[in-house]
Amino acid sequence: MPTFSADVNLESVVYLQTLKAKLEWKHFERLMKIDNPTLHSFVAKYIDLCQPEQVYVSAGTDEDIEYIKQAAIRDGEESKLATKGHTIHFDNYYDQARDREHTVILVEKGLNLGFGIRTGKREELLKEVHEILKGIMKGHPLYVCFYSLGPVDSIFSIPAVQLTDSSYVAHSENILYRQGYNMFVKQGKSARFLKFVHSQGELDERKTSKNLDKRRVYIDLEDEAVYSTNTQYGGNTIGLKKLAMRLTINRASKEGWLTEHMLLMGIHGPNNRVTYFAGAYPSMCGKTSTAMMEGETLVGDDIAYLRRVDGEVRAVNVEKGVFGIIQGINSKDDAIQWEVLHSPVEIIFSNVLVTKDGDVYWDGHDGPVPLNGINHSGEWYIGKKDKEGKVIPCSHPNARFTVELKYFRNLDRSWDDPRGVPLKAIVYGGRDSDTSVPVEQSFDWTHGIITKGAALESETTAAVLGKEGVREFNPMSNLDFLSIPISRYVEDNLRFGEGLSNPPLIFGVNYFIRGGRGEYLTDKKDKRVWFKWMELRVHKDVEAIKTPTGMIPIYEDLKSLFAEVLNTEYPINLYEQQFTIRARENLAKINRITKIYSTIEGTPPILFKVFEEQKKRLLDAQARFGDYISPLKLA
Repeated sequence: MPTFSADVNLESVVYLQTLKAKLEWKHFERLMKIDNPTLHSFVAKYIDLCQPEQVYVSAGTDEDIEYIKQAAIRDGEESKLATKGHTIHFDNYYDQARDREHTVILVEKGLNLGFGIRTGKREELLKEVHEILKGIMKGHPLYVCFYSLGPVDSIFSIPAVQLTDSSYVAHSENILYRQGYNMFVKQGKSARFLKFVHSQGELDERKTSKNLDKRRVYIDLEDEAVYSTNTQYGGNTIGLKKLAMRLTINRASKEGWLTEHMLLMGIHGPNNRVTYFAGAYPSMCGKTSTAMMEGETLVGDDIAYLRRVDGEVRAVNVEKGVFGIIQGINSKDDAIQWEVLHSPVEIIFSNVLVTKDGDVYWDGHDGPVPLNGINHSGEWYIGKKDKEGKVIPCSHPNARFTVELKYFRNLDRSWDDPRGVPLKAIVYGGRDSDTSVPVEQSFDWTHGIITKGAALESETTAAVLGKEGVREFNPMSNLDFLSIPISRYVEDNLRFGEGLSNPPLIFGVNYFIRGGRGEYLTDKKDKRVWFKWMELRVHKDVEAIKTPTGMIPIYEDLKSLFAEVLNTEYPINLYEQQFTIRARENLAKINRITKIYSTIEGTPPILFKVFEEQKKRLLDAQARFGDYISPLKLA
């Protein structure tokens, strides 16, 4: 018989009575094993409000994980495919991406988080979402699942509890996150946990969310809770991913660490040396292809926590799996991902085409497009149109796969180290056709955070947004997920480097620079050379050329690396084209970025000072050498 703490108040007793009435004894016992009345009252509150048919409390055992996986098939949220371990999930045709309009950070009346951050009145919107949640789980099971963001039993660990009536969501999170039930038991009353409440709502005949007009994603910073209703798409429902980022960015800001939208990887240097890098890239800028580079090792592909430990920066992958975009993955360009996706391991595919043989096909897959099949629109055939007259592709551009990291052959052996990996470099990369060189080191931490991170821009692509070449401002590639003002976020990053005797070096990369005829000046594989050069710079193994905007490689060093890494020649005229400093375009960028920051309240004055100094260096060099400055003139 569970025992209850003497300090349990009358309100908690009422909640305990609710739990006793609604939970089978096994699940009640599991919940009571966690000595945390706040947790008990939270779970009971939403059982009362949402009225599920039954409640399953997961302790994260193999039996629990298997039960939820099979429930997703029994409930019809997933279906088996021909390959063992593979399942398919479809979202509603109009529920295929993050709902930006209805994703709102709840704030007290009068508080404004500023540029680009959607907020709403906390009291008013909490009332609204709780009205939507009333009785929403009737006829559905409720899964109570416990997770750890970051490695278990680590200074990075953040406990989280997910309430959901979707077996697909619970299954996905079991793949993506470390189990945290035992951590809750161990921490008891001291557990400071994040809370997630999700309901897919009423389902249609295809078992997809029906009432999209009541789709809501509300993020309550005060209570560190997220509410998600009438949606199944992972970006709106897998609470521990980008929704949790808003909560932990806010928490990190208060506590002096960082939550970043960054990959983590080990770059392998001379004499079996491994140097750990973080990298932030906006969408369609090469983040995944970088994380999966041949010859290097993967720690994480999406979200990282960074802390200062004993005078150095250490970082962890928040997750243990990948919720990846599948469009364009093929055997030639993406060998590692291709291998995993064609292995008989546990994978959830979402919104791809299922062929008559029970295989999957997506846009960019090897081979011809099948003539017909089943996809996110139902029965599909080439040329099918939706009710708006738009041709439906075989797979949605945002189609995904969910799989554990352990199946990737390039996984780094330290990926789950509770101490994190020692971070020696941070890389910022955007899609830039005319301004930045392929790789460049900043002068110092402050210069790097401001001119590489806070100034990050990316050009849109016609294939995605229908309007090519528009530069979008996206500081540290984290704008979509900020829950604090941009000015405070930049200040947090600047302060993070203070007091470090040897802070990570900061680099900018650009895989998309073009020549005068519009041709790309770099190849997809060239990034392998840029990272090898950066690794050498971290260890002071090579010198660099100082330019007005940063430090760039010496030709002879790159020539050697191209021969060693890619077994190819590297002509000096190509080097000169790639690394020409484009003074006019760089000056235009400074004007664009400083104009934006001049409208952002509280921008640190150092930002304007650093840009003014860079502007002066560019103007001086422009006066000496002209608009386009050959690196050979600066050597």
